[in-house]
Amino acid sequence: MACGSCGTTENGVPRGCKSNGNCGTGTCGSGSEKLAVFDWLSNMTLPSGQERFNIFEVRFKNGRKHFYKNVDNLPLIMGDIIAVEGAPGHDIGTISLAGELVKVQMKKRKITEDHEDVKKIYRKATQKDIDIWQEARGREEETQRRGREILGKLGLKMKLSDVEFQGDGNKATFYYTADARVDFRQLIRDLASAFSIRVEMKQVGARQEAARLGGVGSCGRELCCSTWLTDFRKVTTSAARYQQLSLNPLKLAGQCGKLKCCLNFELDTYLDALKSFPKQDLVLRTEKGDAVFVKMDIFKKHLWYTYKEERFKWFRLTLDQVQEIIDLNKNNEKSMSLEEYESDVEIPIKVDFEDAVGQDSLTRFDAPKTSKRRRNNRNKRRKKPVAVANQNQENTQKVQQKRKPKPKQNSRRKPTNGNQQNSNAPKKTNSKRNNSNTKRNVSNTKNRPSQK
Repeated sequence: MACGSCGTTENGVPRGCKSNGNCGTGTCGSGSEKLAVFDWLSNMTLPSGQERFNIFEVRFKNGRKHFYKNVDNLPLIMGDIIAVEGAPGHDIGTISLAGELVKVQMKKRKITEDHEDVKKIYRKATQKDIDIWQEARGREEETQRRGREILGKLGLKMKLSDVEFQGDGNKATFYYTADARVDFRQLIRDLASAFSIRVEMKQVGARQEAARLGGVGSCGRELCCSTWLTDFRKVTTSAARYQQLSLNPLKLAGQCGKLKCCLNFELDTYLDALKSFPKQDLVLRTEKGDAVFVKMDIFKKHLWYTYKEERFKWFRLTLDQVQEIIDLNKNNEKSMSLEEYESDVEIPIKVDFEDAVGQDSLTRFDAPKTSKRRRNNRNKRRKKPVAVANQNQENTQKVQQKRKPKPKQNSRRKPTNGNQQNSNAPKKTNSKRNNSNTKRNVSNTKNRPSQK
């Protein structure tokens, strides 16, 4: 480790700040600051008679870095907050890299030691310098909001993406993006009069804007340009074609609206793998007819071909089989049909998800859920005729229990003529009821399921 809070012992062993990746200075490789660098040469001693390199790399807001020369030979280490030369005044920054690794970074950016961009280091920042710097940083959000209001009033076709104050608070840099050239002379006057500061306008591209603002990509991690990527290489659609990706601009574009930088990361691997594959416009001649290319799986070395006249079916072939067909065609010979070649292809068995730890299935949310109300309604409809039959059976049993034969004492009485007529009437009604009940019982026995 190379920051002040977690230096090394006399034996060269790193002490460790024990902050579990949340370094307070932000200079460790896992620190909270963006584009942090780990100085792996800090434990190595210089050869005898060689002086330490007196140029330091200083980091400012949102990963902006510049090189400054230590003219007064101040004892500085990584993580120190220093006051450096500004234009005009002074600026406050943090040392992000020191020692021999600075030479590598300067060579990478093609900056020499006597370059005009290499300015001086004034001093270590005092508490007063830090307070003024923090106060200026606190004004950036409000300045950006009011700056956008002024832009709207002037009707300029530009986007104000970020504002950065200088360490002494006397100057502010406004970063903007625009598709065409913009005349912002009136804008500079309005901004200078509104904030009483020196204004500098700096145009940046879409990728530089995304690197300054940061964000989360489609992969779920922080943007590469805002964490570790320092140079932006050209990305073309041919990189997506070589990797057999669909040319969908919504999937291939990043936060900046341009093609994703990660399309170039694996491009060399794909190009090396494609060297053994035949050209896609090559036509295979078989006994059944000519076959054309459809798609390929580069790392499994599988290719799909289809007949020109029958394009509804695709045939999977291996790379060796395709090479065999090409060799036969070079000798003016036609190969077997694609069906015979496909029957010889061994498709590996796909390993399904195994519930080894008691977890749920990975596809449990894919199938649509049916509502419980519909299930209950279906069950009620199915159970309804059975319930009706049971109710009819219970009703018949109750009626039979109620209609028991009357005792013999009532039959011995001799009723009068009027009573005799009345007594005969209910008997007729009872007979009718009995007939209706017997009909019901017969119908219920027909509908009743057989008991085994």
